[in-house]
Amino acid sequence: MIDSESNRSKCRVAVDAMGGDFAPRNVILGAVQAIDEIKNIELFLIGKSEEIKKILTEEKISFNESNIINASQVIEMGESPTSALKLKPDSSLMIGCGLVRDKKAEAFVSAGNTGAMMAASTLVMGRIPGVGRPTIGAEMPNVNGICYLYDVGAGKDSKSQHLFEYAVMGTIYAKEMGGIKNPTVGVLMRFLKQL
Repeated sequence: MIDSESNRSKCRVAVDAMGGDFAPRNVILGAVQAIDEIKNIELFLIGKSEEIKKILTEEKISFNESNIINASQVIEMGESPTSALKLKPDSSLMIGCGLVRDKKAEAFVSAGNTGAMMAASTLVMGRIPGVGRPTIGAEMPNVNGICYLYDVGAGKDSKSQHLFEYAVMGTIYAKEMGGIKNPTVGVLMRFLKQL
């Protein structure tokens, strides 16, 4: 299990090996490729440990078995987020959120059910003070390099206060992670014609 030391040289990233298309194989292969390219990450794979070990063996990947965290349940893509969280407390998604909450990981990544991820992030990890709702963002290319688009996932009916919070969080992310010194913020609106 992951220890909770705060003086680590590597960023501890937990990955939901069971979430997303063609999981767990593609998730495991992608996560392992990422740590080969980014050396300051300590990777933890969460999911059905026997399936994870089988794939690592088949692909001849050397991986520290103590960094595999067993989860006996999986939240499927079509499940109701709130029901799934209640009925599957030992899911890879719930365990991953718990690791961040307990400061045993700095980040948790899942390509699984976005509604369940949003709900678990809010209920298990909690929110930053001043943030009413989490958001999902995407990095997009543009003529100047990259931009970030927020509110692209499972969130519904964002109010103006939520949009303001997304702008603040997005600005911080663009500065810290994207290296953009003075990011600008815009609102993309969609107008629907009534038929």
